[in-house]
Amino acid sequence: MRKSLVAGMLLLLFYSCGQKKSDKSSPTDVLAGIEDSVTLKSDKEMNDTSDVDSFYIEEVEELPQVNEIFDDFIFNFAADEQLQKQRIVFPLSYYNKNIPLKIGANEWKHDSLFLDENYYTVLVDNEDELDVLNDTSVVSAHLDWIYLEENELKRYYFEKINGHWMLEAINLRDMKNDPNNSFIHFYHRFATDSAFQIAHVTNPLEFVTSDPDDDFSVLETTLERNQWLAFKPELPQKKLTNIGYGQEEIGQSTSKILQLKGLGNGFINTFYFRLKKGEWKLCKFEDVNN
Repeated sequence: MRKSLVAGMLLLLFYSCGQKKSDKSSPTDVLAGIEDSVTLKSDKEMNDTSDVDSFYIEEVEELPQVNEIFDDFIFNFAADEQLQKQRIVFPLSYYNKNIPLKIGANEWKHDSLFLDENYYTVLVDNEDELDVLNDTSVVSAHLDWIYLEENELKRYYFEKINGHWMLEAINLRDMKNDPNNSFIHFYHRFATDSAFQIAHVTNPLEFVTSDPDDDFSVLETTLERNQWLAFKPELPQKKLTNIGYGQEEIGQSTSKILQLKGLGNGFINTFYFRLKKGEWKLCKFEDVNN
């Protein structure tokens, strides 16, 4: 994992030791969980000013890095219950497939985001976008849950307000009009259908991996299609996460990069896909540790 995530990872390790891994859940289950723990109010009901919560929760002592790089902030936001409640604009707008609802501060239940998983993923269009991950000038970002079987997306919208990252809204919606929809359909089948996967790996496949004899070097080679079966990692089949940093989402992009990152162990796999003659193909695979 990048050095910028070290503080977040340390906090994550303390958090994960006391938590029990949760079961996978669909968007319907997620919404049901919210409704069980909070009272969702319509915009009309929130006109009663007695229900409107203060914009800021009482300040708590913060780690300095939570206000800089979004990656550092989001790990702390997910792990620290008190910090999380402080960093939400209440009443929080929650859109359930275009139905506007509100969540009050006293109704919010801690959301551990992807900390209950052993990984998180990032989906970008090109390598230049990976450089944005360390950009401290970014002031707008979002975190997505992409539900592959349901073809739905749950997006958390964050803005940097007065130098502080704040959650401003959550939106659960269909992905049919999403710029990534075509690729997501492809990826779901690629991850779940082994015959389809083999047919959509270029031959030979570019392969980059850590040098077992030198921790500071990598090996660049190729894999034949039949060798892919021996090297391929386990791919997420039900849901992905994605962190966006305000970059433009290109609907007609002919390239996608999916990074699969382990939590707290330095594990990282990077998959490079290209759209060739109307079909997505995996053209490069990197298996390295940071």
